[in-house]
Amino acid sequence: MKNVRPIIIGIPFILIFIGESKPKTLQQQPENFRYTRNAEISLISETPGSLSRPAWLDSLPIVLVGNWDGGPMFRNRRGGSPAWYLEDYQREYTEEAVIKLKEMGVTMVMTDGFRGYGLEAEKEQFENSKKLALLCHKHGLKVGVYVGSTIFFETFLLERPDAKEWFVPDFMGQPVLWDWKQPFRKRVYFMHPEYRNYIKKAIKTLIEELEVDLIHFDNTSERAEAPIFFHPLAKEDFRSYLRENFSAEYLKSRLGFSEIKYVEPPFYVEPSWYSGSTSKIDNPLVQMWTDFRCRQMNAFYGEMERYIRGLNPETAVENNPCFGLGGWNHIWMMGMDYPKLLSHTDIIWTEEGNEAVYTGDSILVSKIRTYKMASTLNNKIFTYTGESALQMAEAMAYNRQCIGMVGGMLAGYELSEKRDNIGFDDPYSLGAYTEDYAQMKKKAEYIKFYQRNFDYFRDIDNIADAAVLHSYSTLAFNNDRPYQSIYLFEQALIQAKVPFDIIFDDNLKDLSKYKVLVLADVECLNDEQIDLIREFVKKGGGLVATEHTSLYTEWRRRKKDFGLKDLFQVNAPRWLGTNTPESILEIEPVKNSFGRGRIVYLPEVIPAIKKPPTESMLSPYWKLPLNWSELIESVKWAAGNELSLYTDAPETVTIEVTEKKDRSCMMVHLLNYNTERDSILENISLSIKLPNVRNIDRVELFSPDTDKTYNIDFQVKENRIEFTVPELRVYDLVAIQLK
Repeated sequence: MKNVRPIIIGIPFILIFIGESKPKTLQQQPENFRYTRNAEISLISETPGSLSRPAWLDSLPIVLVGNWDGGPMFRNRRGGSPAWYLEDYQREYTEEAVIKLKEMGVTMVMTDGFRGYGLEAEKEQFENSKKLALLCHKHGLKVGVYVGSTIFFETFLLERPDAKEWFVPDFMGQPVLWDWKQPFRKRVYFMHPEYRNYIKKAIKTLIEELEVDLIHFDNTSERAEAPIFFHPLAKEDFRSYLRENFSAEYLKSRLGFSEIKYVEPPFYVEPSWYSGSTSKIDNPLVQMWTDFRCRQMNAFYGEMERYIRGLNPETAVENNPCFGLGGWNHIWMMGMDYPKLLSHTDIIWTEEGNEAVYTGDSILVSKIRTYKMASTLNNKIFTYTGESALQMAEAMAYNRQCIGMVGGMLAGYELSEKRDNIGFDDPYSLGAYTEDYAQMKKKAEYIKFYQRNFDYFRDIDNIADAAVLHSYSTLAFNNDRPYQSIYLFEQALIQAKVPFDIIFDDNLKDLSKYKVLVLADVECLNDEQIDLIREFVKKGGGLVATEHTSLYTEWRRRKKDFGLKDLFQVNAPRWLGTNTPESILEIEPVKNSFGRGRIVYLPEVIPAIKKPPTESMLSPYWKLPLNWSELIESVKWAAGNELSLYTDAPETVTIEVTEKKDRSCMMVHLLNYNTERDSILENISLSIKLPNVRNIDRVELFSPDTDKTYNIDFQVKENRIEFTVPELRVYDLVAIQLK
């Protein structure tokens, strides 16, 4: 069709609207109550984490390689592959290739499972994957398989002509596709019953015939994007959701009417790749629709999790939300509510970018937020780490028992063969060109280091003085200042080396691990959350809050004053109307006490690079805020003037402190993000609080950058240990052995 551009939803869409939701009757529930999932619509309602997880996840040092884009069907149809690609593809499925991976230290392989051509059309690829799975299991490697989210309609319809009913219809005259470069991949409404049944059929085949150890659901970030929900069945499901979850009285109070027979999904426009098309969502129907999309996504993966664990409890569940905590509003752009979504997974992917580096603009870029999010939610992270030793080091320090994906299926050959002029035809190659060979050898040493010292990376907890709250309602319904303030406050904590966690709404029920709760412009808090925060402070917890924290209800309705006014002891700014941004109070920071706790209210986290209101909070805006030292001093004061870690390491270094669950050892991970400018940092002093009064056996330093293991001199002063790290190139691991 001429002059018709497809809707490409491999790219995030942002909505230009506003939304909200409510319980069945206003009398039965408070205005800001979040209702439970309707089983008829969403299919699942079990408690997160209620299903057992594979035992091997607790004992395996995950070193991943894979290639699920190498098969002839995909490569030929897509085009653009070199003339020799089939030669390399065939080598991937040989025992020699598997042995080389084993020798390299690889413990898991990811390969094709079900791409979406149809089980009949994919028989040849299935047999290759089956052969590879047998070889991997023979040599002790775990096997994961890819399950796609799109339908390659040209072949699939030959097997299932009725699948046309699953496809999302054209929207505004444009086909809804995965990518304009791959127009043969159509999107489906993932909650269509027949589609779900077909995916389960594919999963059953993979688990029973290949005996796979992990199911990898790809493109999770695209399943619940806005265009999907213009499918006729999705429209009906949305109306059912409204009927079942909201009383007529409430619908009338929010929408002006209660009969929703002709309600349609809200209108939206396509945003650019890196920005949103609006900053705030106040429209109640859009809030409801956003919540509905998240719930449908959770329902789908909940159903898949139960089905997989029912077939084999030792098969891990993994999916690809893609964007981690990279600064996008993943809730309204992609229908992803991480705490709910990750209750159905063991591992998730991130393809957010944010590769570890200290930029020329003095911005420390990392995936630390994503790693911390996953740890809080009892998940591990898969991500590409084969590009640099620093990326592997970051995964070792902040991930949990997973160094990431270090290369493609031919990685073992890359370490033994140098190809002049051409590389290996592998989309996940380490990049084995002649000039990269020395760096590849260094990465191989990092893998060996991880394997040798795996005991320091397993069965651990992290030390955290502070918790930074990521509130669902705040981050779903305001794309502007809350993202800026939360991400910049976290950036200050990262670069100041203050141990912290990222937490979510449900974690407010138990804050006993933390000295300080950070509420960086957390606008939306309900009464129950406010009571939990108040009780935490009353019992001795510290609180640092900024900007408009607690000024809105859970559904972003403006209050007359701060919900936490009794703690802040300041008055809210004057309300200037819905379409006018809230003003910043022109006051100095305010310190108070409440019960046994301390409170600091700060009027603003001041950005060094201000984010435009409709832009996503991506890494170019992550420069340390201008008042970062004020933020850190506030956290320290609220913590009673004692933090777990003090150091003179520069702002280009990050540090993570962990401890064995049996309390036999503490580990200190030091990472130098400024490797291109400072080859070696010397004599870094550290002071670390000991969890209890314990005798120290010894302090050892290990590093994959040298062949040396140091015994470090140390001093114990009251409840702290002090020592000096003699040098840091890229990554050091200090082990404090306790008696």
